Parts: sequence; C-alpha cells; structure tokens
Amino acid sequence: MGFKRAERVSEAIKREVGVMLSREVKDPGIHFATVTGVETTDDLRHAKIFVSILGDEKTRQESMDGLERAKGFLRRELGRRLQLRYTPEIRFRLDTSLDHAMKIKGLLNQIKPAEEKNADEA
Repeated sequence: MGFKRAERVSEAIKREVGVMLSREVKDPGIHFATVTGVETTDDLRHAKIFVSILGDEKTRQESMDGLERAKGFLRRELGRRLQLRYTPEIRFRLDTSLDHAMKIKGLLNQIKPAEEKNADEA
C-alpha cells in the first residue's frame, strides 16, 4: 500500500520550508521557528504548516506575523522548487505540542522527588 502522493508532497514541503526559514527568509520578526509537520489536502491545493516557536507569547505572535508576511515568498519558492501543477495555499499553525510535553515532564519531575522521599521513609 505505499505512501499517498499528498504525504510525499507534505514531506517535501516540510523539508523545503524548513530550509527556507533557516537560510533564506530574512524577516527579523521570525524567531527560532521550526517546521514540525505539514498536512496537505489530497488534491494538493491547501497545506497547513505546523511550526514550533521558542520564546514567550509576544515572540510567538511576532513570529507568526512574520510568517504571514513571508507566505508569498515561501509559496512562490515552493512552486519553483517542487514543480507542482498547483502550488498549495499555505496556512501556518502554531504547534504547541512541545510546550505540552515540557509541562508534563515538569509535573513528572515534581512527583519523582516525593516518591523517592516516601521510599526512603519506609
């Protein structure tokens, strides 16, 4: 059953946008943005690009605004590099899964010392 074409294109978009954000986009408003995933529709007309951004809420909002400004450049470059019949419309979404994982890790670390203390008392 191999991969669907949309999945292959999603991976190519993820790779290319990641490279463009790290090397080619010169917007000073984009701070430490990492592409974590891409979802494309089966007809390849729309792509949701999930990005993780380090920093506080203000920094994240500035970076999302910067990504919106760079959207035209990114779409044009994707069309040129991937040579698709239709270049997908791009929408950026903030990926907060890393923040959620760090919160869970912090809670687990708080529980661990309490368990060790109870084990020492027994």
